[in-house]
Amino acid sequence: MPSTAIQPLQGIRILSLALNLPGPAALWRCASMGADCRKLEPLAPGSGRSADPMGLYCPDAYAQMHDKVQTLQADLKTAEGQASLHEQLAQTDVLLTSFRPSALSKLGLGWEALQQRYPRLSLVRVVGSAGELADVPGHDLTYQAEAGLVHSTALPPSLFADMAGALMASEAVLQAVLVSSRSGHGIVREVGLAQAAQWLALPWHWGLTQPAGDVGGAHAGYRIYPCADGIVAVAALEPHFAQRLCEAADLLFSHPTDMRKPEIHQGVARFLAVRSCAELMQLAQDRDIPLHALPQT
Repeated sequence: MPSTAIQPLQGIRILSLALNLPGPAALWRCASMGADCRKLEPLAPGSGRSADPMGLYCPDAYAQMHDKVQTLQADLKTAEGQASLHEQLAQTDVLLTSFRPSALSKLGLGWEALQQRYPRLSLVRVVGSAGELADVPGHDLTYQAEAGLVHSTALPPSLFADMAGALMASEAVLQAVLVSSRSGHGIVREVGLAQAAQWLALPWHWGLTQPAGDVGGAHAGYRIYPCADGIVAVAALEPHFAQRLCEAADLLFSHPTDMRKPEIHQGVARFLAVRSCAELMQLAQDRDIPLHALPQT
């Protein structure tokens, strides 16, 4: 069966109160798995429009993530807004939030209150850091820095903590649905963005991606090199790929440890430096070598 036909969340209704990136990205994934996804958004003061910041600073991302989501608006600090919220909760299997726990409690959405009123409802709450630090403010950048993923003044190329947190949150939804289907009772799952960043950082802390690691630059077949009209990412890590790379560059390869030798690094660099991106992509196809060339304009 094609993966696109698998709908593990079909028949499951999810209500999200989560704003910005991790929550909406998680909801987007749940919608792709067949869930009936709804989002209750706050109203921007005096505008009558959504107050989700993502809709303001990146409308395209907001539109893509909410394509299959029914969006509703309400002020949860009013009696009318609370009535709208609880009307939805009565029909919901999983509530997804991104408020701090203290803010959830003020809205009457603490886990104990929810469990008492809606025993079959599960709660997946996305927080900055799971556990005792859940109320401490932070953002993707601070979580990446804490995890050891920030090494210079250059900003990271993506919001890794947020996107990893979204994956973990969609996984938590699946966990909640599976467990509650067996027990008949909802469960609470807390997803920390700090912990998501720490999970992504494990290869660095293990030493794999540090300079002495084979995928950190020590292996000549797993590096980024300049070429004639751009750069080329070479991932010839396994011995058979490394051997093909060395054969193409007319270098002697007798053992996988050869790829750590300075002369092999230098030889591969010389071979790639004089070839164009087009030539290298053809080489990859002809010799079955994993690499990808990026022309620089």
